[in-house]
Amino acid sequence: MTQHNADRVADWNGQSGERWVTHQARLDAMAAVFGQAAIEAAAPAAGERVLDVGCGAGASSRALAARVGAGGHVLGVDISEPLIGRARALAPQDMLVQFRVADAGSAELPEGAFDILFSRFGVMFFDDPAAAFAHMRRALKPGGRVAFVCWRGMAENDWVRLPMDAIKGVVPPTVLPDPEAPGPFSFGDPGRVARILTAAGFTDIALAPFDASVPFGEGATRDAAIDDAVKMTFEVGPLSRALADQPDHIRARASAAVRAAFADLPGERSLMIARATWIVTARNPAS
Repeated sequence: MTQHNADRVADWNGQSGERWVTHQARLDAMAAVFGQAAIEAAAPAAGERVLDVGCGAGASSRALAARVGAGGHVLGVDISEPLIGRARALAPQDMLVQFRVADAGSAELPEGAFDILFSRFGVMFFDDPAAAFAHMRRALKPGGRVAFVCWRGMAENDWVRLPMDAIKGVVPPTVLPDPEAPGPFSFGDPGRVARILTAAGFTDIALAPFDASVPFGEGATRDAAIDDAVKMTFEVGPLSRALADQPDHIRARASAAVRAAFADLPGERSLMIARATWIVTARNPAS
């Protein structure tokens, strides 16, 4: 296990995982439209078996299970024990969905067992994505399908771009990460995504842009909605990590800067913020 992967596992079994559990309902609501678009691209049919990679608290797994029905099966995997625990708690007793704490890119998976490899924002973090996808491809049946949604570049996603730009004059500058390093925006380059999937052995690779504006902050008034958006940004996502070790006076200045950046967003009791993604599809060769 690389140091990055070990750090990522520790984070998602610690602070990040706990924060996502705390805000699970809101975060799943914000991601729902993107997950649904990926599910439509996957076109799950009754009786099919689905591997849901990076399933989080299981919202996409449950939606997939509803589509494949009693004759089908969904296995949701995630590296976060807190999120898998939440997924198990939320899953109806009679639903044919199982959850497992595992890294799908390296964990033992049944060979040729699944009709669909699916993910909602869960495949951008592998240290060696081509090797991870090649490993997961072996779990697909010949002719099996891939469908996932991933973020486009940070510059196209105001939910991160606005707050991160706002703190540039507040927090000491850091070395920009390699855009291809594991992270939420590492699949922003469509050419890179196609190369990864090709190297992993997939064919019929296609990427389609899918954008939507979703409620970010919520409150009884516009000011309250802005405050809520700032609070969410400080608790979940890249900004929370950038400010994790900063003293209170820096965090206060950052809060004011982020609030000003959010002030022009549309919406009254819910701030609406645009999110830009790729819906990616591919196929395992039939032979």
